[in-house]
Amino acid sequence: MSESSGGSRKAIRVRIAGETYTLRTDADEEYTRRCAALVDERMREIGGETGLDAKKTAILAALALSDELFRQEARTRARAMVVAGRIENALTE
Repeated sequence: MSESSGGSRKAIRVRIAGETYTLRTDADEEYTRRCAALVDERMREIGGETGLDAKKTAILAALALSDELFRQEARTRARAMVVAGRIENALTE
């Protein structure tokens, strides 16, 4: 997990796709649970639609989440370019 609270690693138990996992992380517990809930949600969406086994469902969920991440990064870069252009125009006027 990338969001760090700056503290020591702690064990947080979460449930994903009906399984309990103990995650050792220095991230905030609420953040960790939100991450696990998102993974669980995606796995349930994909597994419910396809009836795939857990491993394949997890891979498809990871691909769907990474696709969302990359698309959001592209949107953010595009918006940053627009803002940078506006700032540059304002400074040269």
